[in-house]
Amino acid sequence: MAEFQLSCCSAADLSEAYFKERDIIYLCFHFEIDGEDFMDDLGHTIPPQELFKRMDAGAKTKTSQVSIGEYTEFFRATLSEGRDLLHVTLSSGLSGTYNSAMIAKEIVEEEYPDRKIYVIDSLAASSGFGLFVDKLADMRDAGIDIDAVYEWGEANKLRLHHWFFSTDLTYYIRGGRVSKTAGAIGTVLNICPLLNVDYQGHLVPREKVRTKKKVLRRTLEKMVQFAENGTDYNGRVFISHALSEEDAKTLAEMIEKRFPKLTLPIQIFPIGATIGSHSGPGTVALFFWGEERKD
Repeated sequence: MAEFQLSCCSAADLSEAYFKERDIIYLCFHFEIDGEDFMDDLGHTIPPQELFKRMDAGAKTKTSQVSIGEYTEFFRATLSEGRDLLHVTLSSGLSGTYNSAMIAKEIVEEEYPDRKIYVIDSLAASSGFGLFVDKLADMRDAGIDIDAVYEWGEANKLRLHHWFFSTDLTYYIRGGRVSKTAGAIGTVLNICPLLNVDYQGHLVPREKVRTKKKVLRRTLEKMVQFAENGTDYNGRVFISHALSEEDAKTLAEMIEKRFPKLTLPIQIFPIGATIGSHSGPGTVALFFWGEERKD
């Protein structure tokens, strides 16, 4: 058994099998479809295809974070088993879940003063959040103690890069990130916005790229620009997508050709309900390690 428990939430957009393989416990976010409550339980309740089908039909979605009570119950259960805990949250630039986790931490610490509990704000999202937690799992499995893993995570989390693009502006318009007029023009011109997560953990539009072919190429170019050691990068690469598996595979093939020193296969995961409720279908996201994110 590992010296401490590592945990995160379902918005890390890894598969259930991957979480289990890495011994990472996840807590479920919540979401609504037309007022009906569901758990973001990695597609058990509603597969992504069904979620996006209902969204396309006009269903209104809303997400909510893990509550203070849920965090408190989970933290208490873990520490009562005699294990220390390192929990990683979805970016505070996208959700208030970090604050909820910190309140729960203060409550539980008073009950278990001899146990250690750390909370890291990942400043990351989707499978980028997952890639960050995956790295911490590597360190834990190498026998590095919880204090050193926590310190490394805090010092290096901004080295995790996220680049997203979408081939469907519908949900950017519905969410108010793109005006109806700009969205209509962008749809006619086949605009695919390219976004990233900045140093404060916010999702920020960076470029307006015409055609899917060009935005795939621009996403690859961002990795060439920012990846650790450039095209000699040999770290992990994760890709997530919302009903865009072929585009995700195309991007993976482009990366494999441009980065010949990759030693591990590129992992592709579906975007879950928490992130997907806001992005909608047509989104592809790329994650890798590189230089520190700066604005």
